[in-house]
Amino acid sequence: MELSGILLFIIGFILGGVAVWFLRQKEVESVKASQEQLKNVFGDLSNEALIENQKKFLELAEDKFSVLLGKSDEQLGKKKELIDSTLKEMKTDLKNLSENTVALKSQMEESRKSVGELSDTTSQLRQILSSSQARGQWGERMVKDILDFIGLVEGINYSKQAQVSEGTERPDFTFFLPDEKSLNMDVKFPLAHYEKYVAAESEPEKEAEKKAFLKDVRNRVKEVAKRSYIDPEGGTVDYVLLFIPNESIYAFLNQEDHELIDFSLENKIMLCSPITLYAILSLVRQAVSNFAMEKKAGEMQELVGVFRKQWENFIGKIDAMGKTLLSLSNHYEELKGPRLRALEKPMDKIGELQLGGDETKELEE
Repeated sequence: MELSGILLFIIGFILGGVAVWFLRQKEVESVKASQEQLKNVFGDLSNEALIENQKKFLELAEDKFSVLLGKSDEQLGKKKELIDSTLKEMKTDLKNLSENTVALKSQMEESRKSVGELSDTTSQLRQILSSSQARGQWGERMVKDILDFIGLVEGINYSKQAQVSEGTERPDFTFFLPDEKSLNMDVKFPLAHYEKYVAAESEPEKEAEKKAFLKDVRNRVKEVAKRSYIDPEGGTVDYVLLFIPNESIYAFLNQEDHELIDFSLENKIMLCSPITLYAILSLVRQAVSNFAMEKKAGEMQELVGVFRKQWENFIGKIDAMGKTLLSLSNHYEELKGPRLRALEKPMDKIGELQLGGDETKELEE
């Protein structure tokens, strides 16, 4: 009895467990089905949301892309214009560069020719400086160019190699001054040591040549001072011009020998470069012109005095003639008036008498 009860309890328990498991299994399947259904629902919702988001994203992206594309087109247009402008400027610059290159090439060619000519001129100048006679001719040529530029005429304003009144010296140039005065000039200048000074490479050699050159200049000043270029009784002024045919040499002398100018003036020698000679001769020309003008003004004043005297005589004669004509007119009026009437009265009576004689004659007949 107890055993059967236990068996029934066991069987019932087993059947209950099977039922519970079966129900649990059904519940699990139902839960799984629900989960699957929920998963599908959420999947659909996710897909729809995703599609919607993608659509909105694409629309937004399309709008943004359109805006960016428009801006990009605008920027590209500006960049294109900038590039075109830059290319145009580059083309112009290249053209100008090409023209400048051609011009530069031409200038370089001219410079090369000029350098060659300068080299030839320098060589010729070196040859000139190496000869005292050639140096004198070169100086005379430079002075002649200055004289032509100022407008001085040989034979009128100056003479060349004219012998002084006393002695045998012949200055290179003699300038005619007002009041029959004259100014002599010598153009020969010692340049041998200066050429060596320029060509020297070492400092001791340069210093030695510089001292020798300065000594030659002072000796030349003394030599010219001893000549009879200054002759006040013969009409010359108290100074002689000594021409230095180069401005740089003149500046070199003033820089290296500060007492040279005073030394020259003490010896009545006036050193002059091309520029200072131009200034001196311009003053000479102006002085000659002023003197000639003053002389003509004096002659004009004399002529004006003579004219005034003759004019006064003319006025006196005109006044006398006027008085004579006035007197003659008065006499004429007197003759035409009272005198004529005084003569006409007897003439009328004579006429009357003549008419009376004719009537008597007719009666007698």
